[in-house]
Formats: sequence, C-alpha cells, structure tokens
Amino acid sequence: MDISFELYKVFYYVATTLSFSEASRQLYISQSAVSQSVKSLEQKLGHALFHRSTKKVALTPEGESLLRHVEPAVNLLYEGENQILNSPSLEAPLRIGASDTICRYFLVPYFQRFHQEFPNIHIKVTNATSKDCVSLLHNNKVDFIVANTPNPYLTEKDTFYVIREFQDIFVAGKKFFNLENQALSLRELTRYPILMLDKTSTTSEFLHQLFVKHGLSLTPEAELSSNDLLLDFAHIGLGITVVPDYVLKHRQKEFYPLNIQESIPNRKLILAYQSQLLSSPVCEKFLRYLLPDIQL
Repeated sequence: MDISFELYKVFYYVATTLSFSEASRQLYISQSAVSQSVKSLEQKLGHALFHRSTKKVALTPEGESLLRHVEPAVNLLYEGENQILNSPSLEAPLRIGASDTICRYFLVPYFQRFHQEFPNIHIKVTNATSKDCVSLLHNNKVDFIVANTPNPYLTEKDTFYVIREFQDIFVAGKKFFNLENQALSLRELTRYPILMLDKTSTTSEFLHQLFVKHGLSLTPEAELSSNDLLLDFAHIGLGITVVPDYVLKHRQKEFYPLNIQESIPNRKLILAYQSQLLSSPVCEKFLRYLLPDIQL
C-alpha cells in the first residue's frame, strides 16, 4: 500500500501530543490540514486511529499498535537528519540508556576513557529502570543500553551480551542491628525492616521471586527510586537494604554485608543494542570498551 511518510508523520505528532492543535503548532501547518491527514490515513488503513471528543483525544487500540511501529521509524529518520545537519564530523552523539546505579557505579570510568579519546563527541545518557531502558532501545531513542538481567522485556530481536555477573548483597549500616557476625535465613530476615527499589524495577521483581521460591512473602518497609537513597536510609538505621556487589565496593566503609544462609542466584549486567541501528563508528568503539572480545 502506497502511503506517504507525511501522513505517518502527522499521525505521530497527534499520537504523541494527543492534541490536533499542538500537532498543528509543531508541524507549522493548519489544524484543518492535520485533521485531513489523519482522516486520509484512517481511510487508507481502514481503521479509526483516534477517539475524538470535545474535551480530549485518545488513541484507539489500532492507533496504539500503529504508534509502536511509527515512533521508532520517525526517531530513526530524525536522528539521521540531525547527524548530517548538525555534526561537522558526521559523528552522532553517543546515546546510552542505563539506570542511575549502573551509570554511577559501573559506567563512569568508561565515560572518562571515552571522553579522553573523543573529547568532541557528546555523551547523551538517559537514566531509566532496566525495564524502561528496553523501551528506549525499541523506540530508537538510544543506541544501546546497559541493564540488569533477568529482564523479561528483552525480545529475541534484541542483540545482547553479558558484560559481567554480579551478586545482590543485603547490607546494614555499621552502627545498626548487630548482625555482622550472624548467619540469617531469609525467613529471619523478614523480621527486620527491608528497604527496596520500587516494584517497577527488575531488581524488585527478582527479589520478590526469590522470597516466593522459599515460601516467603516480602513486604518492604519502604520502596524508593534509587539505590543511593536506599543506602542513605540504611546508613541512618531505617532498615536493611540490598545492593549489587559492585555498588558496595564503593561504600563498604559505611555498611556491613549480611550473611544469608540461602544461596542468592547471580544476576548479570548486559549490553543490548539493535545491530542495524548502530549510529556511528564511535558508538561501536564504546561498545568495545565493554566487550573487547566480541565481534559486533
């Protein structure tokens, strides 16, 4: 079916703003032209793409499905356009998706090395949970992500490699709970206030599944958005928290690890990318910092 890109472009702006007037403003065309373009696309596809009322605009299920395909395509075209128009060296910015924790406690030395080697290349980091990083990757808003696994949001279309394994470690502030020389079962651990990342994180999912596997229910004392906040709360004695071992290395003077009787499975840090979307040789260079032995 021969449908012009302009119709999909107008659809994209209406779908992402949920406003015909705002799409008109951003596209510098009349609202009538926006409406006509959407109507034409709906006729060609044979489906309504929006629910319209006097108060709001909402996507139909068909519109939501179409947006999942149109959004990464539009972003990819704009990225190529910006690379040519704005970069005299034809090098695009390095676009990375990773959580605050992974950036701060794992990626910073690699950023430093990259900046020393390529001082004129911008590094654009989007911080998000491992779940949301996958969404960024699928919508071509980043070139690659560094995330935790298990991660059920990755698909067979994603190319990913293991960077390293890590262990989740329960820790407490040095001055609190007096558990430093004790062996605790997970059941005994539930008697203490536990501080965790919020339920949307893959870490939270992993820990809840671990406790369920041992016939236990995990009810956190508090759920926070970052490991740094968890450590700050644990440091003043508000509870016990759990962090990756590579985080504890940086703050081990403030905390002691708990000796848990049950085995906690290792998890992995992975690098995931869509091989056909690697935007530049410089991006590939950064990947080789993390995966020196992999054929990209």
